[in-house]
Amino acid sequence: MAQTKPFDMDDLTKRMKGAVSTLKSEFSGLRTGRASVSLLEPVHVDAYGSAMPLTQVGTVNAPEPRMLTVQVWDRGLVVAVDKAIRGANLGLNPQVDGQLLRIPIPPLTEDRRKELSKIGAKYAEAARVAVRNIRRDGMEHLKKLEKEHQMSEDEHKKQHDLVQKQTDLHIKEIDDALAAKEKEIMQV
Repeated sequence: MAQTKPFDMDDLTKRMKGAVSTLKSEFSGLRTGRASVSLLEPVHVDAYGSAMPLTQVGTVNAPEPRMLTVQVWDRGLVVAVDKAIRGANLGLNPQVDGQLLRIPIPPLTEDRRKELSKIGAKYAEAARVAVRNIRRDGMEHLKKLEKEHQMSEDEHKKQHDLVQKQTDLHIKEIDDALAAKEKEIMQV
């Protein structure tokens, strides 16, 4: 019978950190009414025969709290960049000025703020579920090792507590990130 691979706490921790970092990158795409260059990260431009990230065809800046600018490097791509930003469903309307696109960030309505908070809560819940699934995988692995007599009952209990501690730590990090994002969204 093949031996079960040893328990790897570092791998579990790395996977939980991955769930948290995914959540934080999703949060960076949630608009807060303040200009942030990360707002345009999901935008891809049809350029040179493929969909390229906006940052590969121009420079994105936030010169003012309610304004983003995109300096397009290739004059022939200005229309494509404009179209990509408008089509990204971000509620933004760029104004073209030569090779520079000025993108005013409209203030958020109260309803839109609440809607964004709900979306943030959904992202956070998905991250919590991911962390719990990683925890479950770890616990099942520990049970299997104990059942196959590759780990003592005491060692199983010790590792079980460590996995739970990591889970609690990452769930708290998710909750803190959500609270910070909701505060940022609800600020007028």
